[in-house]
Amino acid sequence: MSEPDRSHGRKSIRASLKPRALDGESPDLAGVWRADVITLFPDVFPGVLGASLTGKGLKDGKWQLHTHDLRPYGEGKHRNVDDTPAGGGAGMVMRADVLGRAISEVLRHRPPCPIIYMSPRGKPLTQTRTQVLADGPGPVILCGRFEGIDQRVIDHFKIEEVSIGDYVLSGGELAAQVMLDAAVRLIPGVLGNEISTENESFSNGLLEHPHYTRPPVWEDLKIPAVLMSGHHGKVAEWQKQQSEALTQERRPDLWEAFGD
Repeated sequence: MSEPDRSHGRKSIRASLKPRALDGESPDLAGVWRADVITLFPDVFPGVLGASLTGKGLKDGKWQLHTHDLRPYGEGKHRNVDDTPAGGGAGMVMRADVLGRAISEVLRHRPPCPIIYMSPRGKPLTQTRTQVLADGPGPVILCGRFEGIDQRVIDHFKIEEVSIGDYVLSGGELAAQVMLDAAVRLIPGVLGNEISTENESFSNGLLEHPHYTRPPVWEDLKIPAVLMSGHHGKVAEWQKQQSEALTQERRPDLWEAFGD
């Protein structure tokens, strides 16, 4: 296929507006939770999102994923998307004009929705934020590369910066998949059993209790007797105590917040 002309890659834009589903492209699903991802590497999606229950949910139309290749919006013959940082410094910065064109085009096909930039300087992703995301229409996600993106894009579009941890990745694609997995699994019907999410870590402010299954004895280690007792009240109390003890030991910050 030939390179798109200087009309900002209209041919590629039209193709990218269709969801990249597991079995190829499919029409837009009106009213279904939708994620739009702007990236230099659209082929890495759906990635792990296409596996297991999230992948089944994608196939079954419980949610939809649209990827948008940033390159056709680039400048010049080589479709450049970055340039040297103003004021000097190492690395390259993704251009405001290039990103602005891509975001504006995606937003033309969306009702009001959050725009999120995956960034190590963003607010930490939490279960609460993930639930809010799952309850909404779905986000537009911007995956950065190089040293980051021009601040004017963040300011102009009022983009929310989100971090998945205190470390730096080569780009936002993996972080986007982490955030999407956390949100998509909370969409009704994706897991098939909404009760399974109610007692998970962070759902009630505590870390989750330990789990066990058959065989009852493995390497001379036994399943705690209370779990084999059939007494649901005692099991629930044991699980609560375990959650509290683990949270105090491993996440004193969560324990302090839980006690407030």
